[in-house]
Amino acid sequence: MEIIFLGTSGMHPTKERNLFSVLVRYKSENILIDCGEGTQRQMRIIGLKTPKISRIFLTHLHGDHINGLPGLIQNLQANQYSKGLDIYGPTGTRELMKHILEITRFRIKINVHEIVSGVVYKDEDFHVEAIELKHSIKVYGYSIIENDKRRINLDYLKKFNLKKHILLGDLQKGKDIVYEGKKIKAKDATILVKGKKLTLITDTVYCDNCVKLSKDADLLVSECTYSDKLKDLAKERKHLTAVDAATIAKKAKVKKLIITHFSQRYNDLSILLKEANKVFKNTYVAKDFMKIKI
Repeated sequence: MEIIFLGTSGMHPTKERNLFSVLVRYKSENILIDCGEGTQRQMRIIGLKTPKISRIFLTHLHGDHINGLPGLIQNLQANQYSKGLDIYGPTGTRELMKHILEITRFRIKINVHEIVSGVVYKDEDFHVEAIELKHSIKVYGYSIIENDKRRINLDYLKKFNLKKHILLGDLQKGKDIVYEGKKIKAKDATILVKGKKLTLITDTVYCDNCVKLSKDADLLVSECTYSDKLKDLAKERKHLTAVDAATIAKKAKVKKLIITHFSQRYNDLSILLKEANKVFKNTYVAKDFMKIKI
């Protein structure tokens, strides 16, 4: 799984930071989480063509997280995009897309999925979980979770003189097999490899669901709009501080935290990093175009 930060600013863009958007690459999937104004330009800079986007997950419908959609869809039409684009988001997403298509007169096929908390997408490789957080409008956080896989325990299979065989596929699916009259149990002949987990939280106050969604994540990407010195303002505007983000990471026992979605007032992000590091040491600051693999 590769994560690319296309925009790391909060409500207002700056010279260094575009409005919020994150791209997640996994196998053939190019998943866009939110689409702030200017997102398609950011995609061009990293060399990703708009038609490569396979699905979009919207956390909420505030302008700084969705205003890039009309331009992105226009680009798809110009490139004769023929597939159906799947867009997931809270109640109101269907109405939003209806108006965008009416105003722009685009004829792109859009498959809108208005979600509730739970598993909102799954296939044989990964699934996406959503949970409602707390902001001024309905907002969701997302976890993209790679499905657990079974790796063949070749040392164990030596006693059965079993190496390359079609039956190995059944073992990897967790099915017991019979080979030359001997039963081989999948739990003994395979090693379960836990899938990677990415959690993304943005535009919310601190709440229990932040911790619940992030539990044991390999990487937590969390908004960090304000310094702890402005914690009262953060609560008023329903955002997280650096300390809030780090506390979520610590309580959820995540492996790594990357903070993003910064207020334009912070030219020096080391202030936020220092506050977060005091609570959760393995914290890093996101920058536009930064790439990380898990």
